[in-house]
Amino acid sequence: MSRPLRIQYPGAWYHVMNRGRRREDIFPKKEDYIAFIEVLKEAVSLWNIKIAAYCLLGT
Repeated sequence: MSRPLRIQYPGAWYHVMNRGRRREDIFPKKEDYIAFIEVLKEAVSLWNIKIAAYCLLGT
C-alpha cells in the first residue's frame, strides 16, 4: 500500500525521517554519519531547501 500524496504549498514545513528496517542501524560507522551530512549539504545547495534541525541517532 503506497502512502498518500503529500500536501504541498509555499512556505510549508515538513518532517522527514529515515529509519532502518527492524531497528537495524543505518549508520554502522562514523564515516556513514559524515557521508550522510555531506549528502544533506548537497541537497540544500541543489534544491534550495532549508533544514531547521536534524538529529542523527545511534543505538
